[in-house]
Amino acid sequence: MQNNLFQQAKDAVTQFTNNLAGGTNEQDKQAAQNAIQAAMQDATGEEKQQLQQLQQQLEQQKLS
Repeated sequence: MQNNLFQQAKDAVTQFTNNLAGGTNEQDKQAAQNAIQAAMQDATGEEKQQLQQLQQQLEQQKLS
């Protein structure tokens, strides 16, 4: 069974990253971080690795 929270976290980071040029804010970034943390609770080992990569990607992004 696919982890729905995992998919939501991926989507949130993707949406945040795609919207950087159009103007995102700290709330958008926090929402993506919250989604990652929620997904970590039920993630498999492989999903946790991917979530950690998403977290790093998110931390490297600068708000416009």
